[in-house]
Amino acid sequence: MRHRRLQLCICSVSMLTLLGYFILSETEMMYCTRLQSLNHHNLQDNLKKMPSWMFEEVYLQNSQSRETECQKSLRKSENPEFKEAFIPNIQLFLHKGHVNISEWSRLAHFNNPFGFMGYKYTELEEIVNLIPKTRESHFLPVSSAGRKGCIHCAVVANGGILSGSMMGLEIDSHDYVFRMEGAMIEGYEQDVGRRTSVYVHTAQSLMKSLYMFQEWDIRDVPFNEGIRYVLIPVGLWDFHVLKALLLNTSVPGSSEMMPRSYFLGKFDDKRYHVLHPDFLRYIRNRYLKSWHLNAMSWHKFRPTSEVFSLFLALHTCDVVNAYGFLTEDHRKYSENYFKTYESRHRFYQHYDHKVELDLWRRLHNAKLIKLCRRSRCNGKLQHKMIR
Repeated sequence: MRHRRLQLCICSVSMLTLLGYFILSETEMMYCTRLQSLNHHNLQDNLKKMPSWMFEEVYLQNSQSRETECQKSLRKSENPEFKEAFIPNIQLFLHKGHVNISEWSRLAHFNNPFGFMGYKYTELEEIVNLIPKTRESHFLPVSSAGRKGCIHCAVVANGGILSGSMMGLEIDSHDYVFRMEGAMIEGYEQDVGRRTSVYVHTAQSLMKSLYMFQEWDIRDVPFNEGIRYVLIPVGLWDFHVLKALLLNTSVPGSSEMMPRSYFLGKFDDKRYHVLHPDFLRYIRNRYLKSWHLNAMSWHKFRPTSEVFSLFLALHTCDVVNAYGFLTEDHRKYSENYFKTYESRHRFYQHYDHKVELDLWRRLHNAKLIKLCRRSRCNGKLQHKMIR
């Protein structure tokens, strides 16, 4: 009986709220939401492949889309594949007011980080309502450096291809520099630059990787004047860390883990952002349809932080150059530019590196990004953008 009522809840609440009207009372909707959360805790483990919903392609969109005067902007691309897939005003960030009954009922159908499957409504609502609202159109202001209204961004991954590259000055010449996941700078400035404008991370890379990188004397997150931090909420623990960060408390279950201690006393909640699950799902659905989604392990698959960082840049910048990303000659380089003793790039089961490698090439060939790679000509090391 309860299972049958849950099916009715899923159909009635999620579908009809999308159409803008309700059949169930608010009390009934809350009951349905609680049932969905209880059921979905184990649902993803029992499904043989990712479920497909009629509202799979429904994404929250921002009414204040960023306008650009840049004639070279990727937003003006005529590439048909990109024009069909790209949503210029998709909601990038999660903030206060985004968790309500109707949105919860929709997003509870999607596993994390692409939705709220298995989470508790009241717990998540409390945390999300702590996040200040962001004016997304002003996330990265146009530089006054005379670039004809264009925002130039470098997205710097941690690939070993950057070791010995001498690309630091070129990277720092951009208006904004995106980095991610325990980015190492000190001692590597000639290869990777000095500046960090946007730091994209998960809660794990914010805290655990800093502990793991102590051998390099890295104990704090990157900091530059005006830097913005962007959290990828890959699981419930990320939201617990987020709450502790915003309230300046310890993480539940750990009296010693104080997230703000990594920010050198300069934490500003107005410069801390959380990626919206719709934005993350949109990236997966439209650009990274991996075979993993048709396997029993579908719920474990997600794109890498490189993917989310690059697409954040594609939606906030006009010109995007990518450095340190996986290329077809990755076997020549160590996994990270700061771990040169590791000779090979490791491939993890919950990522689809082959699909991502193909995506970088397609984006470059469509002139939506420039992907930096290395080659040897006449025995001399050179850098160039791939052809």
